[in-house]
Parts: sequence; C-alpha cells; structure tokens
Amino acid sequence: MSVNSKRVVYSNYLANPIYVDILKARSDVRLDRIENASPEDFYAPILSAAHVYQIGAARDELAPHFHVDAAFLKRTPNLLLVSSNGAGFDPVDVEACTDAGVVVVNQSGGNAHSVAEHALAMMLTLSKRIIQSDRRLRRERNVNRNELVGNEVEHKTVGIIGLGNVGRRIAALCKGLLGMKVLAYDPYLSAEVMAERGGEKVELDELLRRADFVSISCPLNKGSRNLISVREFALMQPHAYFITTARGFIHDEDALLQALRDKRIAGAGLDVWSKEPPPPEHPLLQFDNVLASPHTAGVTTEARQNMGRIAAEQVLDTLDGKRPPRIINPEVWPRYAERFKQAFGVTPG
Repeated sequence: MSVNSKRVVYSNYLANPIYVDILKARSDVRLDRIENASPEDFYAPILSAAHVYQIGAARDELAPHFHVDAAFLKRTPNLLLVSSNGAGFDPVDVEACTDAGVVVVNQSGGNAHSVAEHALAMMLTLSKRIIQSDRRLRRERNVNRNELVGNEVEHKTVGIIGLGNVGRRIAALCKGLLGMKVLAYDPYLSAEVMAERGGEKVELDELLRRADFVSISCPLNKGSRNLISVREFALMQPHAYFITTARGFIHDEDALLQALRDKRIAGAGLDVWSKEPPPPEHPLLQFDNVLASPHTAGVTTEARQNMGRIAAEQVLDTLDGKRPPRIINPEVWPRYAERFKQAFGVTPG
C-alpha cells in the first residue's frame, strides 16, 4: 500500500489527541481535519477522497452540512466507514449509510464508567436534596434544615431502561455499593442475560410503577424516540426521580415539565436535551428539584482518552480489512465488503 493511500478525515474535534498520535504512526494513512467554518473549496475535495469520516457525536456542535445523510454521501463516493466519537451517533443517518454500503461504528463502552458514575451522582444528589440545600443557602439566611429532609438511596429500587454498557455498570454500582434492587427494561436482551448483568427483566410499565429512580441509558432510535412521555410519567411514583444520561428526545421535555409542575414526580436529573446546551431560560432549569448538566456525563479525562484510543484502533483495524467490533448496521457488510475490495484490492474478513 502506498504512502497516505488510506484517507481519514475528522470534523471539528476528537475525543483525545491520542487518536492523532495512533493514526500518524501509520505511513499509509493520511489524516485531514475540517471545521464548521471551513469553506467548501477546502473541504469538498477532502471529503470526496475520504475512506473514513470520524464524526462528532453531538448533533448541535456540528454544522448541518457535515451531518451524514443521503446528500452528504453523494459528496463522499469513496467513503467506507463513518466512525462516531462517542457511543451516540445522532448526526448520522444509519439507513442512508446502509443503502450506500457504508459501515457505521461507535465507541460504545468507552465512557461507560464515567456515565454510570454521573447517573449515580445525580441519584444521590437529588435524593439527599443536596442541590436544593446548596441553592437555598446561596439565596436565603437562616435556612431551616428541617425543610430539606432527604432520603437514603440504600435498598431502594432503581429501574434502568437499557441494560447495555452503561446500564449494566449503573446496575453494578447500585447493587454493589448500595444494595439496591435493580429492575431493567430492554427488549433486545433475554431475562437470562439481564440477570447476568444484574437486573430483573420487567416490562416498561412495571418498571415505571415500581422504581424509586428511573434511569435512561438506551440509545436513541426510532423505537426509543419519545419513549417516556405523558403516559409514562403518570405511571411513576410521586416520590420517584427521573434520571437520563442517554440522549435527548428519548423523553418528552414538555411532558416532563408538566409532570414536575403537577408534582407527579419528585424531581429529575438531566444530562441530555433536545437542544444542547439548553439556554439558561429553559423552563426545566427553573426548578430547584432539577439537577442539570450539559451532556457531560461521559466527559472525563479518562473516558476521553479511552474513547480516542478505541476509535483510532477500530479505524485502523477496519482499514486493515478486519471486521470492526462495534458495528451499528451489520446488515451492510456484504455490500461494504464489495466496495472495500474495489478500493483496496482485498476482501475484508
């Protein structure tokens, strides 16, 4: 293979500089960077030649014309692989990629520990009313601590929606550290697998009715969009908390707003939003029983380094003809294999 014959392009930023270090160690790989503000005469030839597109996972941080859709794929005739920086892949139209013979991969599991810790921190902060106590102390004198009575988390019930890499880690932390009962809803996993991952398989309605904490850790797709809306919030217990570290649009923000106004639930911990970051005037940010963060659950030094490393390794393995371990659209493989052979003269394994 000739020098710089495998073309990789990334948009705006990477999870960690280790990605560049790993790819630049290979003489057969050329790495280019484009930015939201890049002019078309600069980025068009780079994209046209690219075999791999390393894309940011946050949809609102990426210019719309750099989202991967049918129009984008027409401008990237050599593209074989779209690799998301994170576990999510919101800016990618997976069906369009499949139709075009393009493999989509993510870095699932790379930030699982960080996200799970964030979810647990939200549960503890809300239950102990730490955020409300902090705000009261900053606004008022002579705060009456008897008005801020919280609850222990130990031995309570957590309901986890999605028992994948993050969900199973939340289950392990809740059960191992706090002796909590773990209910789980995941239509893609058997009861046996879910038991191995620390959760009791139940249907969604049962989980919502029984859980003291409802934690979302499933991906955003057609089946999960608006999964939690008016009906679902109405099923939750009045003392229960809603936690999400997954993706915006899985829960209906207007429905959550109404549930909080009507005091149908005790509060919420929100790391993801329909618009990221949300503006300060967002109505959900006006509640003292809402703990908010701007999609930072997986943003830690350790997670970013891990994500950058596994992204680079997965890209190189794919370019070397290996089957990547985190394929989002495995049904594309036969078509992709034909295109890969046309590009590099070998059939991927």
